[in-house]
Amino acid sequence: MQAEDMEVPLLNNLNDNGDRLRSKGKDVFKDQQKESESSMESPNLEFDYGDTDTLTAELSELYSYTEEPEFALNRDYFEEDFRSHARGRRWIDLSADEQRAYVMRLLNALEVTDRDKRLKVARAILYLAQGVFDECDAEVDVLRWSRHNVFLLYDMGIFTALLELLSMEIDNNQACSSAVRKPAISLADSTELRVLLSIMYLMVETIRVQTEDDRPEWRAAREAFKNELGAPLYNGEPFALLLFSMVTKFCSMNAPHFPMKKVLLLLWKTILFTLGGFEELQEMKVRGRERLNLPPLPEDSIKVVRAMRAASPPASAMELIEQQQQQKRGRRSRRPLVKQDSLDTYNERDPFKNDDARDEEEDPEDADSGIEGEVDPLDRDVIIQPPPPPPPLRPPTERVNFPKGLPWAPKVREKDIEHFLETSRNKFIGFTLGNDTETLVGLPRPIHESVKTLKQHKYVSIAEVQMKREEERQQCPFSLGEEEVEETPAEVLYLGMLPNLSQYVIALLKLLLAAAPTSKAKTDSINILADVLPEEMPITVLQSMKLGIDVNRHKEIIVKAISALLLLLLKHFKLNHIYQFEIVSQHLVFANCIPLILKFFNQNIMSYISAKNSICVLDFPHCAVHEMPELTAESLEAGDSNQFCWRNLFSCINLLRTLNKLTKWKHSRTMMLVVFKSAPILKRALKVKQAMMQLYVLKLLKIQTKYLGRQWRKSNMKTMSAIYQKVRHRLNDDWAYGNDIDARPWDFQAEECALRESIEKFNSRRYDKNKNGEFAPVDNCLQSVMGQRVDLPEDFHYSYEMWLEREVFSQPIEWEGLLQEQ
Repeated sequence: MQAEDMEVPLLNNLNDNGDRLRSKGKDVFKDQQKESESSMESPNLEFDYGDTDTLTAELSELYSYTEEPEFALNRDYFEEDFRSHARGRRWIDLSADEQRAYVMRLLNALEVTDRDKRLKVARAILYLAQGVFDECDAEVDVLRWSRHNVFLLYDMGIFTALLELLSMEIDNNQACSSAVRKPAISLADSTELRVLLSIMYLMVETIRVQTEDDRPEWRAAREAFKNELGAPLYNGEPFALLLFSMVTKFCSMNAPHFPMKKVLLLLWKTILFTLGGFEELQEMKVRGRERLNLPPLPEDSIKVVRAMRAASPPASAMELIEQQQQQKRGRRSRRPLVKQDSLDTYNERDPFKNDDARDEEEDPEDADSGIEGEVDPLDRDVIIQPPPPPPPLRPPTERVNFPKGLPWAPKVREKDIEHFLETSRNKFIGFTLGNDTETLVGLPRPIHESVKTLKQHKYVSIAEVQMKREEERQQCPFSLGEEEVEETPAEVLYLGMLPNLSQYVIALLKLLLAAAPTSKAKTDSINILADVLPEEMPITVLQSMKLGIDVNRHKEIIVKAISALLLLLLKHFKLNHIYQFEIVSQHLVFANCIPLILKFFNQNIMSYISAKNSICVLDFPHCAVHEMPELTAESLEAGDSNQFCWRNLFSCINLLRTLNKLTKWKHSRTMMLVVFKSAPILKRALKVKQAMMQLYVLKLLKIQTKYLGRQWRKSNMKTMSAIYQKVRHRLNDDWAYGNDIDARPWDFQAEECALRESIEKFNSRRYDKNKNGEFAPVDNCLQSVMGQRVDLPEDFHYSYEMWLEREVFSQPIEWEGLLQEQ
């Protein structure tokens, strides 16, 4: 356990037991230290952040509870067809060759013209992909047979056939027009699409997940499927672009019957499979730095974040009682003011306690009007003036527990060193040397030591190298020659998304807004409940409760898919090329992504994370294997026994990471956080006792602390202390004491326009087919021009004489005019 984790409860125990310390000295001090260590072992939220949840959870979220009766329908259609083929035998009893023969029969039946027959065959294939659950006794068997069948279906070419059917359904104008005219769209309007998307999702998700007992042919099939999905094989585009087109078509109200939850889940898993998850991103980053001859990363960020602990444990019952007593005493008498050194010595019990609604809604600009030296109301119940123990019993080495080490190695950018030297030269010499960071002539010795320390921690990112090379290519297009662009999956995806990138981004944010719990229903908003509402609305209280849970769960899953998708796109494009990341970021900012995310967090975030919008007995594959118990209103209200909802906490962390990506090193966007009064919203999110979520909230608070004013920093010392302990340090960053708030003007348009100009130059140079047209060499030699072979159409010789008569012989040539022009 790190020393800083032990400091808070240790000093609280000192505060409560000062008299005992005076009599017993150092031995009692050490005993209390052990007690405080054990008290710190109170559990945080046991949340393991990763690419996805468990396979069972990811498969169960594909289906809404309204679709539960369709499991039996899939089984019935399969058994109806299979009975005539197998003659009393079960699927699990067939040999591999017999199973392949039957799948081939289903594949041929998919090509019939009768729509109803095709749907029955598709449902039979879906039953196979679901694991022939009627022939299994346990959920493990269902998953095992589902995996076996999915690899068999892929090997037989089912995915390609499904893709053709999906394209037909997307282009089915009759279904689209009838759905547009309908006043209310239900589950029945998207039956064919839901069946096809379910099979494809099961195939992508099952093949994507690796297991230790995978056969060699399955490993080969996984790599082949991954390359197939990421390559431009489907009408010259990757498969993800077909799904993106479904999203934009749905948001433009041209296809309101599309099952958007399934489309988004399949899109997210396709991107995750083809581009790679967070661990693959880390490996790609390491390899990319090696290729550019950059020093290795100072640490593995994934491991550091996973090793972090939440900043404060839940308060014990005894602490709550003492806290209530202190609050009662506080109402009778005014708290004495405490000096800053006392604040440093006696840290608060709960660094993130923020129960006072007045502070949460406080305007940072109005905070400066408070009385100088007044203590924050949040801290009054904690920082009672303690009885000072005598100095002999509190030597400096034991009085303060300094941290053994901060979790992150500090970093310094090249421009930070340049700025430091520019300031120092102006101060001591009177002139600057531009970007020269080597010449230290005329500077005092301490400046030499400072520059040496800064250079020891200098970090050059891949993005900085890419921007520098792009600048060189813009300046010297001919001397550097053609750029060799590696055809990575991210590059192929970006090239396909580029023409309609803004439409894709706006569509995703529209869906995120519609699914956010803070959004109010409007008549002109898009309807995302098309694939969850039944044909007949509920008539009993129990049915209404079940549908209400299903709708809330449906929205949560949509938020989960979009948040993960946006974060993956930003991270992969940033690694592939910084300007690809910047254009996606700018589209997100222009589409109001920053206020949208802040609006999402402007709710009771603890209630959202602990929401129990799930019915365990209806989750797949449990509902397909076990007998369905009788549902009651009490059982639905109770929900599951989990401490938190995995998908909601996952979504919150993804949105915070996305917000960090958008605002990092962008002054104008940081000022947007200040203008939208994000500080109290973010402080409320710190109540969640999960280290990773707290880290990204603290990062967002850190970048705007210098703009919130001195009074805000003084009133939020707990938060400032947590930022110091948890967030990476930039050695010459004045985040904690910045006084030059007005020095930099906030010109949003100028910054964004300059960035947009760089992005357009990059896209024009790299992707414009007619690039460098004005610099193309011109052949001025008459003989070579006349000697070039020109490809003429096949029928040209039939009309050649007519063309010659019309264009040459009948046109008078004014020779004198030509001579005068010369």
